[in-house]
Amino acid sequence: MRGGVISNPRRTYHLEFVNEKNDGRLVEILAGFGLRPKNILRGGQNVIYLKEADEIADVLKIIRADKSLLWFEEMRVEKAIANNVNRKVNFETANLNKTVDAAQVQIEAIKFIAKNGGLGILSAPLEDVARLRLQNEGLSLAEIGELLSPPVGKSGVNHRLRKICKIAQNIQKGNVMEE
Repeated sequence: MRGGVISNPRRTYHLEFVNEKNDGRLVEILAGFGLRPKNILRGGQNVIYLKEADEIADVLKIIRADKSLLWFEEMRVEKAIANNVNRKVNFETANLNKTVDAAQVQIEAIKFIAKNGGLGILSAPLEDVARLRLQNEGLSLAEIGELLSPPVGKSGVNHRLRKICKIAQNIQKGNVMEE
């Protein structure tokens, strides 16, 4: 055995040993602990490596590198937290984008109806939602529903806005309006 190295777990999980003897003994020892090391030849030297975080932690336990194990686990936790935060931010951003896009489609449909017959062609419940959407472009469906009298749930507001969009499509096609 010539030496080994562990990469910074913030970036990637990689532990490797350079084994001058290509006798397979180190692979057998690691496999005896239930690990699955890989073996490659690099620059004329036998390199045994692991890429699974749990297996790297197990190796550090086996060789009793307690300080290194604590450091490694701390880095794993930091990486997991950062990844989780990124996932949540990406999810929220995607949801926000979908909400903004849907609101824009609704606003365009309402404006189209207003120019082509006026909002008065809508039933009273649809007209109320249409006016509130135009006056409060940034509000969520639930918030629009709370402004209605009597209040309507998010799903009810969504249903009405879908009807309004359908009416706008029908007007564009020259079809008879159906509510």
